[in-house]
Amino acid sequence: MGERPPVAGMPAVEFTLVDLNGQAKSLSDYRGKIVLLNFWATWCKPCTTEMPAMQTTYDRLRDKGFVVLAVNELEDDEKVREHIREYKHTFPVLMDRENRVANLYGVYGLPVSVFIDEAGVVQAYIKGGLLTEQKIEDEIARIRAAKPVQASAR
Repeated sequence: MGERPPVAGMPAVEFTLVDLNGQAKSLSDYRGKIVLLNFWATWCKPCTTEMPAMQTTYDRLRDKGFVVLAVNELEDDEKVREHIREYKHTFPVLMDRENRVANLYGVYGLPVSVFIDEAGVVQAYIKGGLLTEQKIEDEIARIRAAKPVQASAR
């Protein structure tokens, strides 16, 4: 993809980032689950506004094949840790310290959310706006119920 936003039907770009515990996590670790890949920062008000909806949905569906991967852009680990503690988020937070993954996904401006299906194919790319529980659940239901957009041949 390289610096262009992905479109539905494209394979999601594989990446590995470190979480707040220093453990390497790869997108492929979550194959078989619907992934909400959310790019955010603590200073981004729309980001922090939509995170409770992501947390509530994650709490309800994490044992049913859904995961939120919150990719923080360019911030200090301790600042992010404080934010996560304050808001009691339990979903995985990955640190994109060099903005490498954000660039791979064509992220310019926050928040950006990418829904990826169980096979690792991008199903939706949402820039800006505000994710609500309903919007998240609608995307999950669409991915599960409809025949997902297939990966395009390259």
